[in-house]
Amino acid sequence: MFFSFLGCALAAYGGIVGGLYRFQRQLLFRPNKTRPRLEDDLALLGVREVALMTSDGLSLCSWYLPPASGRPVIVYFHGNGGHIGYRAERLRRFARDGYGVLLAEYRGYANNPGTPCEAGLYADAEAAIDFLNGQAITTNRIVLWGESLGSGLAVYLAARRTVAGVILEAPFTSITAAAQHRYPFVPTKRLVRDRFDSLSQIGQVRAPLLVLHGERDMIVPVRHGRALLEAASAPKEGWFAPGAGHQNLAQFGAVDAAIAFIERRLCCTQTEPVAEPQNFVD
Repeated sequence: MFFSFLGCALAAYGGIVGGLYRFQRQLLFRPNKTRPRLEDDLALLGVREVALMTSDGLSLCSWYLPPASGRPVIVYFHGNGGHIGYRAERLRRFARDGYGVLLAEYRGYANNPGTPCEAGLYADAEAAIDFLNGQAITTNRIVLWGESLGSGLAVYLAARRTVAGVILEAPFTSITAAAQHRYPFVPTKRLVRDRFDSLSQIGQVRAPLLVLHGERDMIVPVRHGRALLEAASAPKEGWFAPGAGHQNLAQFGAVDAAIAFIERRLCCTQTEPVAEPQNFVD
């Protein structure tokens, strides 16, 4: 009886692990595949649809707002779900402050061609920087903002290209580690294909860095953000909100903290750090 039960349990476990392995990309990448509509007010602000051309021949529809004269440009990499239309309100906020913005969309999202994977999204991120180069935006004006999954793209780029600043919102050390948190009974180190290993690359980032994280984040625990901050080179800052989770950091002032960081580090409008929850500067 015992061995029969054990056999059934092992078979069930094997089925669960096999299912997670087979469908891991469907679990990781959750795109809204419909093309987002550019609202009239955004168009009046100067936002337009642009095509990012990837090294493997894809044309990815994204949104671009040229900057006011001399102002920074935020390259925004969103999280694993939805599409760029979900970040329209942030685009409005950035526009009010005179920033240029490139809401970079991924393959397989928002009716774009291709299928998302780690190597593919890295190519998409490279295409975003190449586009700005074509717009005569110099590297000392480019700020990379990576939200959740997008943090992996921001770290990847910043470790390889010169940029003016990097903002990581609810970042993970790696997808492998994040998956281990969510599925502690699964040997994720052997099974995860798209690893996005930011911890191994963060030390190569030389631009000023800001990490934003919520202490109550149940999806990517705050220890991930703290580990990245610890491993990063100076100059670096951490902003940790005690009451915030994974998707509500803006409600606790994260966007305000990020804009203050940009102004302080890039625009030289402030000389002292802005007081924020558990904020520190190296």
